[in-house]
Amino acid sequence: MLTAYTQNGTPLFQLVEVHIRSHGATAMARNTDQLSNEPRSFVLAILEVYDRSSKLINGAFKGDHGFATAMDKAFGHLVNNNAVTQFTRNSAKISELLARYCDTVLKKSTKNPDELELEESLNRVMIIFRYVEEKDVFQKFYSKMLAKRLVAGLSASDDAEATMISKLKAVCGFEYTSKLQRMFQDIGLSRDLNDQFRTTSPTTVFDFEFIVQILSTGAWPFSERNNLTLPVTLERPVNVFRDFYHNKYNGRKLTWLFNLSRCELSANCYKNKYILQVSTYQAAILMCFNTVDVRTVSQIRSEVECEQPFFNQILLSLLKVKVLVLQDETEEVDEKDLENGSVNVKLNFAFKSKKLRINLNVPIRSEQKQEEDATNRVIEEDRKLLIQATIVRIMKMRKQLKHQQLVGETMQLLANRFKPGVAIIKKCIEILIQKEYMKRDEESKELYIYVA
Repeated sequence: MLTAYTQNGTPLFQLVEVHIRSHGATAMARNTDQLSNEPRSFVLAILEVYDRSSKLINGAFKGDHGFATAMDKAFGHLVNNNAVTQFTRNSAKISELLARYCDTVLKKSTKNPDELELEESLNRVMIIFRYVEEKDVFQKFYSKMLAKRLVAGLSASDDAEATMISKLKAVCGFEYTSKLQRMFQDIGLSRDLNDQFRTTSPTTVFDFEFIVQILSTGAWPFSERNNLTLPVTLERPVNVFRDFYHNKYNGRKLTWLFNLSRCELSANCYKNKYILQVSTYQAAILMCFNTVDVRTVSQIRSEVECEQPFFNQILLSLLKVKVLVLQDETEEVDEKDLENGSVNVKLNFAFKSKKLRINLNVPIRSEQKQEEDATNRVIEEDRKLLIQATIVRIMKMRKQLKHQQLVGETMQLLANRFKPGVAIIKKCIEILIQKEYMKRDEESKELYIYVA
């Protein structure tokens, strides 16, 4: 009876849809700047709207199908079109924020919940994920963050990570999660390989723990960046492992990703003994001071052979925490101070810290921005390739198809990954015509013919 009720000719379930949209838009418009930058605040705000709407539908309307559908439509619109997307002018921002929230939930910390709470948090994430249109953007950001957690050993729980991948697979299929699952396999295989390396390699070569992770090219969202000449102390185990690996797997090529590597250095030059957690680049610079107390910027740069401006950023990170200081002991240091290669850098023997184990390996802002831009570029390129592959698959099956039908079927097949625009589909059709995968009919330009 309620479903049939109308107000000025409008069915009640449509009025409910409008109400949920309006209520959700108002909720998301509060503290837009905060919601755009804090994943947890964003997710909680969205879920609050969902919980209130669910209570309304299940309580007042007894879960009626028409009203449940009205809620789905309203919530789907809210997730993909809200004050955050308008404020950032980026429809993909929702996918990024949701992926970052997953990272905070799944990353090891002092506030990690128990397994049941973690499972519930993942279930709540999936409520939002099902409504997200740009699931390919979520995949790219989630993949990068998962990769970093696995490489750095920062996952709160391997079981939780596997559970989340299973949930994504259930919604989007095997192809969507195949690379994520391959990452897990690589980490397991690397553990076994390190055990074999320790039992077969001579322990006299180096007297510190040396762990290598072998990552499959194509599965991990990483690329080689910035050259580095390792100190002899670090180069020796690298060479030993390279020989071990090539003897075991003849023909395989190893590419070392020093930008992802990290070290722990024992600093015995200060009043207290500190353990410095550093990147490999920071370690290479600090180890230049093992035999001398003072070096020029040029001397350090030539020894580590790291490219500019990355070298200056790494050196600056050590100067700002006062582990190293400039010869004139300038209080405020910036990159301009390092442009003169003759400037002296020295160990700061007066360095003090309340902590004996100090993490100096913090992300460089410019590097983070480059990584974000690179991710967005990869998303755009991957979308073009996926659209082209989808069009070819459709044309191979249909042989002939009119333009509007081809566009419609392409959008329908890709709806589970993202919502492609008509313009980009047209562009991909033109690319495929140029590549001679298909052609226009000579009599009707609206008709496309598959070229076998």
